[in-house]
Amino acid sequence: MAFAPSPIPSRTQYVLEAIKHAILTGGLPPGRALVEAELAAQFGVSKTPVREALKTLAGTGLVVMSQYKGATVRTVDAAMAREVYDVRLLLEPEALRRTITRRASLDAAGDALAQADVAADQAERSLANREFHRALYLPCGNPLLARMLDEVRDQAALVSTVAWSADPSWQREAEEHRGILHLALAGDADGAALALREHIARFVRRAFPGGPDGEGPHLP
Repeated sequence: MAFAPSPIPSRTQYVLEAIKHAILTGGLPPGRALVEAELAAQFGVSKTPVREALKTLAGTGLVVMSQYKGATVRTVDAAMAREVYDVRLLLEPEALRRTITRRASLDAAGDALAQADVAADQAERSLANREFHRALYLPCGNPLLARMLDEVRDQAALVSTVAWSADPSWQREAEEHRGILHLALAGDADGAALALREHIARFVRRAFPGGPDGEGPHLP
Protein backbone atom coordinates (compact mmCIF):
# COMPACT_ATOMS: atom_id res chain seq x y z
CA MET A 1 0.00 0.00 0.00
CA ALA A 2 1.40 3.39 -1.01
CA PHE A 3 1.40 6.22 1.49
CA ALA A 4 1.24 9.91 0.57
CA PRO A 5 4.15 12.00 1.86
CA SER A 6 3.42 13.95 5.02
CA PRO A 7 2.65 17.62 4.38
CA ILE A 8 5.26 20.14 5.48
CA PRO A 9 4.15 21.87 8.73
CA SER A 10 2.97 25.44 8.18
CA ARG A 11 5.80 27.06 10.15
CA THR A 12 8.40 25.08 8.24
CA GLN A 13 6.73 26.00 4.96
CA TYR A 14 6.71 29.67 5.93
CA VAL A 15 10.41 29.62 6.81
CA LEU A 16 11.25 27.60 3.70
CA GLU A 17 9.52 30.05 1.36
CA ALA A 18 11.06 33.06 3.11
CA ILE A 19 14.59 31.66 2.83
CA LYS A 20 14.05 30.58 -0.78
CA HIS A 21 12.74 34.04 -1.66
CA ALA A 22 15.80 35.66 -0.09
CA ILE A 23 18.15 33.32 -1.95
CA LEU A 24 16.48 33.80 -5.33
CA THR A 25 16.43 37.60 -5.01
CA GLY A 26 20.00 37.99 -3.80
CA GLY A 27 19.10 38.83 -0.22
CA LEU A 28 21.04 35.75 0.82
CA PRO A 29 23.90 35.60 -1.68
CA PRO A 30 25.76 32.41 -2.68
CA GLY A 31 28.17 31.28 0.02
CA ARG A 32 26.28 33.00 2.86
CA ALA A 33 26.15 30.97 6.07
CA LEU A 34 22.65 30.04 7.21
CA VAL A 35 22.79 29.92 11.01
CA GLU A 36 19.79 28.15 12.52
CA ALA A 37 19.68 30.28 15.69
CA GLU A 38 19.85 33.55 13.74
CA LEU A 39 17.15 32.49 11.28
CA ALA A 40 14.92 31.20 14.09
CA ALA A 41 15.16 34.58 15.85
CA GLN A 42 14.51 36.42 12.58
CA PHE A 43 11.33 34.46 11.85
CA GLY A 44 10.16 34.12 15.44
CA VAL A 45 10.19 30.32 15.45
CA SER A 46 12.16 27.56 17.12
CA LYS A 47 15.18 26.04 15.42
CA THR A 48 13.23 22.91 14.42
CA PRO A 49 11.26 24.42 11.47
CA VAL A 50 14.42 26.23 10.35
CA ARG A 51 16.38 22.97 10.39
CA GLU A 52 13.66 21.17 8.42
CA ALA A 53 13.40 24.02 5.91
CA LEU A 54 17.16 23.95 5.32
CA LYS A 55 17.08 20.19 4.77
CA THR A 56 14.34 20.62 2.16
CA LEU A 57 16.25 23.43 0.43
CA ALA A 58 19.35 21.23 0.41
CA GLY A 59 17.27 18.63 -1.44
CA THR A 60 16.39 21.17 -4.13
CA GLY A 61 20.03 22.20 -4.54
CA LEU A 62 19.75 25.75 -3.19
CA VAL A 63 21.51 25.01 0.10
CA VAL A 64 24.63 22.98 0.88
CA MET A 65 24.84 21.12 4.19
CA SER A 66 28.31 20.45 5.64
CA GLN A 67 29.22 18.58 8.82
CA TYR A 68 31.86 21.18 9.59
CA LYS A 69 30.53 24.44 8.06
CA GLY A 70 26.83 23.94 8.62
CA ALA A 71 24.36 25.19 6.00
CA THR A 72 25.31 27.73 3.34
CA VAL A 73 23.65 29.13 0.23
CA ARG A 74 24.91 27.16 -2.74
CA THR A 75 27.71 28.85 -4.66
CA VAL A 76 27.10 29.34 -8.37
CA ASP A 77 30.15 28.08 -10.18
CA ALA A 78 30.80 26.97 -13.75
CA ALA A 79 30.31 23.26 -13.04
CA MET A 80 26.99 23.74 -11.23
CA ALA A 81 25.55 26.09 -13.84
CA ARG A 82 26.59 23.90 -16.76
CA GLU A 83 25.03 20.82 -15.18
CA VAL A 84 21.71 22.59 -14.70
CA TYR A 85 21.57 24.14 -18.14
CA ASP A 86 22.70 20.96 -19.83
CA VAL A 87 19.62 19.26 -18.36
CA ARG A 88 17.41 22.11 -19.53
CA LEU A 89 18.83 22.07 -23.05
CA LEU A 90 18.28 18.33 -23.30
CA LEU A 91 14.78 18.13 -21.82
CA GLU A 92 12.85 21.42 -22.02
CA PRO A 93 12.58 21.75 -25.82
CA GLU A 94 11.32 18.17 -26.13
CA ALA A 95 8.81 18.71 -23.32
CA LEU A 96 7.48 21.81 -25.07
CA ARG A 97 7.24 19.96 -28.40
CA ARG A 98 5.11 17.31 -26.69
CA THR A 99 2.94 19.94 -24.99
CA ILE A 100 2.14 21.49 -28.38
CA THR A 101 1.61 18.14 -30.08
CA ARG A 102 -0.93 17.26 -27.38
CA ARG A 103 -2.70 20.60 -27.99
CA ALA A 104 -2.47 21.29 -24.27
CA SER A 105 -3.55 24.66 -22.93
CA LEU A 106 -0.89 27.36 -22.80
CA ASP A 107 -3.04 29.86 -20.90
CA ALA A 108 -0.73 29.65 -17.88
CA ALA A 109 2.25 30.64 -20.02
CA GLY A 110 0.39 33.72 -21.26
CA ASP A 111 -0.54 34.61 -17.68
CA ALA A 112 3.10 34.31 -16.62
CA LEU A 113 4.18 36.66 -19.41
CA ALA A 114 1.60 39.20 -18.28
CA GLN A 115 2.86 38.90 -14.68
CA ALA A 116 6.43 39.49 -15.84
CA ASP A 117 5.38 42.65 -17.70
CA VAL A 118 3.93 44.21 -14.54
CA ALA A 119 6.48 42.82 -12.07
CA ALA A 120 7.37 45.36 -9.40
CA ASP A 121 10.84 44.00 -8.75
CA GLN A 122 13.35 41.31 -9.64
CA ALA A 123 11.76 38.85 -7.20
CA GLU A 124 8.39 38.97 -8.96
CA ARG A 125 10.09 38.92 -12.35
CA SER A 126 12.14 35.85 -11.45
CA LEU A 127 9.03 34.04 -10.22
CA ALA A 128 7.13 34.89 -13.40
CA ASN A 129 10.06 33.72 -15.51
CA ARG A 130 10.10 30.37 -13.74
CA GLU A 131 6.33 30.01 -14.08
CA PHE A 132 6.49 30.74 -17.82
CA HIS A 133 8.97 27.93 -18.44
CA ARG A 134 7.05 25.55 -16.18
CA ALA A 135 3.82 26.30 -18.00
CA LEU A 136 5.49 25.16 -21.23
CA TYR A 137 6.77 21.82 -20.00
CA LEU A 138 4.26 20.81 -17.30
CA PRO A 139 1.47 19.70 -19.72
CA CYS A 140 3.88 17.56 -21.79
CA GLY A 141 2.03 14.36 -20.90
CA ASN A 142 5.00 12.73 -19.15
CA PRO A 143 4.87 13.38 -15.39
CA LEU A 144 8.39 12.00 -14.88
CA LEU A 145 9.82 14.40 -17.47
CA ALA A 146 8.02 17.30 -15.81
CA ARG A 147 9.29 16.29 -12.35
CA MET A 148 12.87 16.07 -13.63
CA LEU A 149 12.62 19.64 -14.90
CA ASP A 150 10.96 20.76 -11.67
CA GLU A 151 13.94 19.39 -9.75
CA VAL A 152 16.37 21.78 -11.46
CA ARG A 153 14.21 24.88 -11.78
CA ASP A 154 15.20 26.41 -8.43
CA GLN A 155 18.88 25.90 -9.26
CA ALA A 156 18.30 27.46 -12.69
CA ALA A 157 16.61 30.42 -10.99
CA LEU A 158 19.64 30.82 -8.71
CA VAL A 159 21.97 30.91 -11.72
CA SER A 160 19.69 33.47 -13.41
CA THR A 161 19.58 35.66 -10.30
CA VAL A 162 23.35 35.82 -10.11
CA ALA A 163 23.69 36.32 -13.87
CA TRP A 164 21.10 39.13 -13.91
CA SER A 165 23.12 40.98 -11.28
CA ALA A 166 26.02 41.06 -13.77
CA ASP A 167 23.95 41.52 -16.95
CA PRO A 168 20.26 42.54 -16.51
CA SER A 169 19.08 40.70 -19.63
CA TRP A 170 15.50 40.07 -18.52
CA GLN A 171 13.96 42.43 -21.13
CA ARG A 172 15.73 40.56 -23.92
CA GLU A 173 14.58 37.26 -22.46
CA ALA A 174 10.99 38.50 -22.19
CA GLU A 175 10.95 39.26 -25.93
CA GLU A 176 12.27 35.77 -26.61
CA HIS A 177 9.51 34.35 -24.40
CA ARG A 178 6.90 36.13 -26.49
CA GLY A 179 8.36 34.67 -29.67
CA ILE A 180 8.36 31.16 -28.23
CA LEU A 181 4.75 31.45 -27.09
CA HIS A 182 3.68 32.83 -30.48
CA LEU A 183 5.10 29.77 -32.23
CA ALA A 184 3.57 27.45 -29.66
CA LEU A 185 0.11 28.97 -29.98
CA ALA A 186 0.41 28.66 -33.76
CA GLY A 187 0.93 24.92 -33.32
CA ASP A 188 4.50 24.96 -34.64
CA ALA A 189 5.93 22.32 -32.31
CA ASP A 190 9.32 22.01 -33.99
CA GLY A 191 9.73 25.76 -34.42
CA ALA A 192 8.80 26.51 -30.82
CA ALA A 193 11.11 23.77 -29.51
CA LEU A 194 13.98 25.17 -31.58
CA ALA A 195 13.26 28.72 -30.39
CA LEU A 196 13.21 27.55 -26.78
CA ARG A 197 16.50 25.71 -27.21
CA GLU A 198 18.08 28.83 -28.72
CA HIS A 199 16.65 30.94 -25.89
CA ILE A 200 18.30 28.73 -23.27
CA ALA A 201 21.53 28.46 -25.29
CA ARG A 202 21.76 32.25 -25.70
CA PHE A 203 21.60 32.65 -21.95
CA VAL A 204 24.39 30.10 -21.56
CA ARG A 205 26.51 31.96 -24.13
CA ARG A 206 26.00 35.23 -22.23
CA ALA A 207 26.83 33.62 -18.88
CA PHE A 208 29.73 31.62 -20.34
CA PRO A 209 31.38 33.93 -22.87
CA GLY A 210 34.32 31.56 -23.16
CA GLY A 211 32.11 28.69 -24.31
CA PRO A 212 31.94 25.19 -22.79
CA ASP A 213 35.73 25.06 -22.41
CA GLY A 214 36.12 28.66 -21.21
CA GLU A 215 37.28 29.78 -17.83
CA GLY A 216 33.81 30.02 -16.35
CA PRO A 217 30.54 31.93 -16.31
CA HIS A 218 30.32 35.69 -16.58
CA LEU A 219 29.18 35.90 -12.98
CA PRO A 220 30.46 37.98 -10.07
